Amino acid sequence: MVNDMDTRATSRLLMKILIGVAWLDGAIQPEERQYLIKVAQTHQLDLDPEIESLLAGRISLTAADCEQWIQEYLGDRSIYDDDGLIEAISGLIYSDGDVAIDEAKLLANIQSQPSSAPPLVSKIQQLYKKALGFQ
Repeated sequence: MVNDMDTRATSRLLMKILIGVAWLDGAIQPEERQYLIKVAQTHQLDLDPEIESLLAGRISLTAADCEQWIQEYLGDRSIYDDDGLIEAISGLIYSDGDVAIDEAKLLANIQSQPSSAPPLVSKIQQLYKKALGFQ
């Protein structure tokens, strides 16, 4: 049962990250909301009170909150070691067809740690193009 709790806690933290990213530009766009609802339902978090409050904007969020949740989620791992997180963030960011300035700033902060891996934005763009069938 510990694994179930760990999985649920990880899924909940991922949802918080995605909601935080969606709020970076000051509003959740309709396409982002649809994406978030789908992810919440997939992880059985659509009725979670905190997730509902975050989605509704009843809890104020900042880029720092989002970055903190990302660090919690990753622990000692690099963002480049977690394709699932990169895919989830990219799916959300590109769901409305536009990357807001605050979303781009968050991506820049996430990729600021030195790494020989390709920049996060490039990796996200590659995933997005692949999903749209451009590669």
